[in-house]
Amino acid sequence: MKEVDYMLETERLTLRAWSETDAESLYAYAKDPDIGPIAGWPAHRSKEESLNTIRHVLNGKECYAICERGSNDPIGSIELKLNGHTDMTDRDDECELGYWLGKPFWGRGYMPEAVKEIIRHGFVDLGMSAIWCGYYDGNLKSKRVQEKVGFVYHHTCDEVPVPLMHEVRVGHVNILTKSRWQTLAAR
Repeated sequence: MKEVDYMLETERLTLRAWSETDAESLYAYAKDPDIGPIAGWPAHRSKEESLNTIRHVLNGKECYAICERGSNDPIGSIELKLNGHTDMTDRDDECELGYWLGKPFWGRGYMPEAVKEIIRHGFVDLGMSAIWCGYYDGNLKSKRVQEKVGFVYHHTCDEVPVPLMHEVRVGHVNILTKSRWQTLAAR
């Protein structure tokens, strides 16, 4: 899968590489119609589909399974999409953040916690100068996570193709620069 397997930790979470053995856990959350469609991908229909997703989608160098500390079972996913794997930037020193969390874990502050750690990793360990993040119109939970961790509005695209859902949506794009992140971290 990955050439280098990093593990990142927060107070309550572990972010680790996805493994093919995670297919059952992925399917348990990804089959929920409240998870994928709002993020632009259809709910999973089988464990085999989840396994295929681990093999071909969740295999990026900076893609992590989100696990509660003390458990190895994924409850969500978070990724920094590097140059060549994002449509938000073509710069080597910028990347795009994507994430989702299983519905039973909503409202616990897990996603802002995971996002803060991967942002730190992006700026400190990977040397990024900016991290981009977006959400589709109506995904207020994702918007709120981005606001909580310091992203600022950049622009809106009125006609964003969402090929996996066979739709066109309104997409909002936010940015967090390293200098803004450093200012917020110093507070």
